[in-house]
Amino acid sequence: MTTPTPDPNDPRQALRQLGLWGLLASWDQVRSAPWLNDLITFERAERQRRSLERRLRSACIGSFKPLADFDWRWPKKIERGVIDELCTLDFIAEQSNVVLVGPNGCGKTMIAKNLAHLALLAGHSVRFVSASAMLTDLAACESSASLERRFGRYRRPALLVIDELGYLSYDARFADLLFEVISRRYLRASTLITTNKAFSEWGEVFPNASTVVTIVDRLIHKADVTTIEADSYRLKEAMERTTAKAAARKQRTKTREAGQ
Repeated sequence: MTTPTPDPNDPRQALRQLGLWGLLASWDQVRSAPWLNDLITFERAERQRRSLERRLRSACIGSFKPLADFDWRWPKKIERGVIDELCTLDFIAEQSNVVLVGPNGCGKTMIAKNLAHLALLAGHSVRFVSASAMLTDLAACESSASLERRFGRYRRPALLVIDELGYLSYDARFADLLFEVISRRYLRASTLITTNKAFSEWGEVFPNASTVVTIVDRLIHKADVTTIEADSYRLKEAMERTTAKAAARKQRTKTREAGQ
């Protein structure tokens, strides 16, 4: 016998999803109430708002500049079409990975944070963490049981963002921990990594680690890998601020002299 498909427009189905069992139990009395649909709409909106707030806190994204403010003319090389495609979040539905490669200050983290925020708005679970914080967190576990629980923290999110891989070097144990994270998410959920190192240089990040080749292999099996070539965007903004302040001081000096 085929189970009938629930009608998404049935108020009773909405009440079940929202857990409003008192209203369901009194269905005959409330079914014609003019306020019923408004109540369902308000309850859904409030739960969605609270859910987003919880997921934002849990994701640990922090502050970031909107992608709309990014100066696409600054990088010497950037595949804007790839970034725009990533913003559709199809890679999360496909459970594929993303690797953003580029030097310090070129916008990798900003792009990663924007993608993480878009994923949260779309209802996905997200965790944003630096490579050093994640590996240090895992390495600090003193028992197998606590380590398993910690692995769950990084295995469960639909999108895990590992930021700044390559800025520090780690011993073989840290490589093994990263291998476990990547393996447990392999073909199950999406991982986004920002790095300043080409894959051929990851041996410098994890010297003498036998798992590096396997980490890269599993990471890029289903992945969008895009390289950004640019001078530091932060340095550019610092120079622009300095120039603007100098111009403002010069103008104030002229104004004072003109008033004397």
